[in-house]
Amino acid sequence: MNDAMEGLTSRLTAMAVSALGLTLAGWGAVTAQSQLFVSTAAVSGFSSQNEAREALERAQASAGFAQQRAQQFSEAAASATAEVDRLANESAALAAQIQQSEADILVATAQLSLIADQRRALDARLAEKQQPLVKLTGAIQNMARRPVVLSAFQPGSLRETVYVRAVLETTLPTIREKTAELRSEVEQGRALERDAARTLANLQSSEAALQTRRNELTALISQQQQASRSNSAMARREAQRALALAEEARDLDELVGEFDRAGSVRSALAALPGPIIRPERPDASRVMPAAVQSARSQDTSPPGEFQLPVQGRTLAGFGATDGAGMRSKGLTIAPSPGAQVVSPAAGRVSFAGPYRGFGRIVIIEHANGWTSLITGLSRNSIETGDLVIAGAPIGTAGLSQPEIGYEIRESGNPVNPLNLL
Repeated sequence: MNDAMEGLTSRLTAMAVSALGLTLAGWGAVTAQSQLFVSTAAVSGFSSQNEAREALERAQASAGFAQQRAQQFSEAAASATAEVDRLANESAALAAQIQQSEADILVATAQLSLIADQRRALDARLAEKQQPLVKLTGAIQNMARRPVVLSAFQPGSLRETVYVRAVLETTLPTIREKTAELRSEVEQGRALERDAARTLANLQSSEAALQTRRNELTALISQQQQASRSNSAMARREAQRALALAEEARDLDELVGEFDRAGSVRSALAALPGPIIRPERPDASRVMPAAVQSARSQDTSPPGEFQLPVQGRTLAGFGATDGAGMRSKGLTIAPSPGAQVVSPAAGRVSFAGPYRGFGRIVIIEHANGWTSLITGLSRNSIETGDLVIAGAPIGTAGLSQPEIGYEIRESGNPVNPLNLL
C-alpha cells in the first residue's frame, strides 16, 4: 500500500510542480527578453498611452498622405518636358518620401511605446501572481521529498500522507486552471515581443531609408542650384534688397507687410494690359469689358489647396494666447528633430534667411495676394527669388526641440491655415 500511495503522491506532486514550473520559467524568459524593447521604447518621449496613440494615428495619416504626394510628383517628373520642371518635381517627390519615412519612424516609435506599456502591465500582473505560486511550488516539492515508506516510523504520518494525497487530488484541477491562465498571459507576452521585434526592424529600415533619401535630395538640390547659376547675378541683387528690407523692418509683421506690398506691386505690373490687338471685326470692342477686368484684378480666392509645411504635433493653434497674452496668428508645430519642411503651396520666395530670434524663416508669395510665413528652420534649401511648386523642399527643422511656425495671410490679414488644408 505504501508503494502505491507513494507512487500516486509523487505523480500528483510532479504534475503540480511541472505545471507551475513551466509557467514561471516561461514568464521569466519573456520578462528577460522584454527588457531590450522596453528600454528602446522608453526614449520615445511620450508621456502617456493616449499621447502615443494620438501620435500613432497622426503619423499613419501623414505617412499615407506623403506617399500619395510622392507618387503624384514622381508621375509629374516622368511626364515633364522641361528640365527645370523635372528637377522641381523630383525634388518634391523626394521631400514627400522623406516626410513619409519620418512618419514611418514615428509610427514605429509610438508602437514600441505602446508595446512597452503593455509589457509593463503584463509583468506587473505576473509578478503579483508569482509569489503565491512560488510558495505553493516549494511546499509541494517539500512534500515530494518525504518518502512514504518512512511514515511507518512516524505516528500519524500515514494519515497525513493520505490527507495530502486527497488535497492534491482536489486542488490539482484548480492548479491546472490557474497555470493555464498564467500560460495564456505568458503567451501574450511572447506575442508582444514578436510585435516589438517586427516593429523594431521596421524602425531600423525606415531610418536607413530616411538617410538615403536625404542624401539623394541633397544631391538633387545641388544639381538644381547648378542649373540656375545663369540667373545668379539677378538673384544676388534680389537677395540684397530682401536683406535690406529685413534690416529696416521693426518686427516680423512689418517685414511680411513689406513683402506683401512688394508682391502687390509686382502683381499690378504683371496685370498691365499689353499691346491692343486689332479686332477681326470693325464693330468688335478693343477693350476688355470692365466687369471682366474688375473680376480679374480683384480675384482674392486662395491659389489652390495648401498643405502643412511640416508634420508634427500642434503646440498652439490659430488664435491661441501665450503666457504674455499675445494671440497666435498661425500654427506652432513640434516636428521630429531635423524634419523636412516643404512649401505649403506654389509661389515665389520673397525672403529666405535668419531673422531676429525666429531662426531661419521663409516668406513665400502666392497668387491673388496670399502669403505664407514659415519660421523656426535651422537650414534653408531655397534662396530669395526662387520659384517653388507646392511640396518643394525649403529647409529642415532643428535637431533640439524644434518648433516650426506657420502663418498664412490674405492681403496682409492672418487666416487660419486649417481652413485652407
